[in-house]
Amino acid sequence: MGDCRRVGVAVDFSPCSRKALEWAVNNIVRKGDHLILVTVQHEGHYEEGEMQLWEATGSPLIPLIEFMEPHIMKKYGVNPNPETLDIVATASRQKEITVLLKIYWGDAREKICESIDKIPLDCLVIGNRGLGKIKRVIMGSVSTYVVNNATCPVTVVKIHD
Repeated sequence: MGDCRRVGVAVDFSPCSRKALEWAVNNIVRKGDHLILVTVQHEGHYEEGEMQLWEATGSPLIPLIEFMEPHIMKKYGVNPNPETLDIVATASRQKEITVLLKIYWGDAREKICESIDKIPLDCLVIGNRGLGKIKRVIMGSVSTYVVNNATCPVTVVKIHD
């Protein structure tokens, strides 16, 4: 990927991750960058065969043109929403960037941190659902875990109600 920056955005295709993606596109991404969407699926939601090979390492980097195709995403068990696809397609054209998708299977906290080193990413943007203190203690916050364990700068974009 040469000397371009690799800007990662953790996405689960929720309104929260869409807000983080919009923030990254508007505030960080610049011409020539690689915008890499990192998504983590629960284990076992993919077709047999070649997907099993990628369970440990994640999928190959999938170019925007491919992850715009519903039949290709169905193969991976991923269903990107039209709003997210519109954001990245527009950013790709207007900012002249390369958009890629990387899919992992397993625990979101661990796999997002793993993606930082394996891809590797220069920085990561992640959304924060704004869980209350009780829910955060019980469920654990993905963004808090990533901030505390990432090996690159992490920006947390909080969703406002």
